[in-house]
Amino acid sequence: MLEELLTAAAAVGSAGVVYVISAARVVKQYERGVVLRLGRLAGEVRPPGFTMIIPFVDRLHKVNIQIVTLPVPAQEGITRDNVTVRVDAVVYFKVVDAANALIRVEDYRFAVSQMAQTSLRSIIGKSDLDDLLSNREKLNQGLELMIDSPAVGWGVQVDRVEIKDVSLPETMKRSMARQAEADRERRARIINADAELQASKKLAEAAGQMADQPAALQLRLLQTVVAVAAEKNSTLVLPFPVELLRFLEKAQQAPSDGAVERGARM
Repeated sequence: MLEELLTAAAAVGSAGVVYVISAARVVKQYERGVVLRLGRLAGEVRPPGFTMIIPFVDRLHKVNIQIVTLPVPAQEGITRDNVTVRVDAVVYFKVVDAANALIRVEDYRFAVSQMAQTSLRSIIGKSDLDDLLSNREKLNQGLELMIDSPAVGWGVQVDRVEIKDVSLPETMKRSMARQAEADRERRARIINADAELQASKKLAEAAGQMADQPAALQLRLLQTVVAVAAEKNSTLVLPFPVELLRFLEKAQQAPSDGAVERGARM
């Protein structure tokens, strides 16, 4: 009798161990457990840690709630100003409701990917080329809103969307390069013309000042001679201004006029 009881107890213990092993589950910190009992959602979402299910009746599905980085394949489209471009992006999202992510959509990753591609093509058609190249922050916000609106019902939250690269045709790149070069040349010409205008005003002021003081012209000529001589040139060519001749002529006439006046007095 005792042996039968021991055998029964050992059998019950073994069955209990097998039951615990079959029912024991471990949910990791970055996961949430969704239990389906005979195909129906059973209870709340299981938190991280050790949990138990009914073997052969319950089925535990683990849903990752980490932020997922999903690259969006390059999409080709025509912008609002009729330019063909290829744009690729990346989507950052996470699961906020594990039960809805498992039940309401067959594959939430694939669904988010398809929604991101469709939204990206829509954004390309609504935007100008300048916006795609220089105003990406606004486009990222619009793209995030377009993806996040349907994803909320799937238990998914879009954290961020970034446009990675905009590929242009070679002809468009050359056209933009020529446009940028022409714009730089235009600015250079305007700067040179403005410098010439300012220099001409200063030269006109200097010429007026020298006209009032003829000796200043001779001093300026001597300064030019000194500056050229400092270069150690063997030949020195200088322009001889007519004003200097007039100045010298006036200087010679002054002593001769004084001598004539003294002779007339005598």
